[in-house]
Amino acid sequence: MSTSSQCHTANRCYNKNMKKASVILSHLSNQPQFRYLKQENCYKKYISLLGKKWQKAVAFIYIKNDTLFVAVTHPGFKMELNYNRDLLKSILTQIASLDPECKMMKADKVVVFHSKYRSIIKEESEITTVPYYNELSSAQFDLDDMDSEIQEKFQETKAIIKENIQ
Repeated sequence: MSTSSQCHTANRCYNKNMKKASVILSHLSNQPQFRYLKQENCYKKYISLLGKKWQKAVAFIYIKNDTLFVAVTHPGFKMELNYNRDLLKSILTQIASLDPECKMMKADKVVVFHSKYRSIIKEESEITTVPYYNELSSAQFDLDDMDSEIQEKFQETKAIIKENIQ
């Protein structure tokens, strides 16, 4: 059976000697010019190991000269992460020791700084609704012994309550 007949029956050509896409991508990612893609993947893994709160706080990270730089989205997060530098270092050590692809992620110091960029984690928008409830007041109260201005305001309040009842 010729290759042309195989192409027509399957509606596409398939050669048994062709490499799978995952093998090709793996080979390309191991090339020196694509080293940064691996680093970016490791940075994303590192951020995913942080808690949800910290994931939203981190805009981006990078390692340079054995220093982990953590950019945060708000100055308040900067203060909190400065207090938790040990946590950041321990997660970095764990990912470097447990993931062979991320063994280059080693740092002696951690520097946290505020950045104008937003978090790389997409926040899920919370649906806010107006709380609907039944009016508990019946708008029945006496206004006899009051100033005329105060009585006027109370009359307006009564009208608003009656509208909410209906």
